[in-house]
Amino acid sequence: MTENEYDESMEFDEPVVVMTDEEGNEYYYREDMIVPVGDKRFAILVPFDVDEEECDGSCHDESCDCGCGEETDVFIARIDVDEDGEEIYVDPTDEEFEEVRKAYEELIEDEEE
Repeated sequence: MTENEYDESMEFDEPVVVMTDEEGNEYYYREDMIVPVGDKRFAILVPFDVDEEECDGSCHDESCDCGCGEETDVFIARIDVDEDGEEIYVDPTDEEFEEVRKAYEELIEDEEE
């Protein structure tokens, strides 16, 4: 197992969202925030990093290579409910994406004030 590989036996404070691409590759994310837009909910997903879960933040200087201080791309997913009542993550439409992006930016601005 590589140092950033997720192991289902590991326990974390938050759920891990597993996304699979067209080639069957699995990627691991965590919900950073839920953004409501209208009557729908959207998850802001950030890449899950095993090292970040183990980092206490005390090592952040030029020699630090834990990666938890670096900027990462976030993903937006609409939260739907399937026929079994389970929440699923689906790609938003282009219009929904723009609405969520704007709402997210407003939330971030409000937090900074």
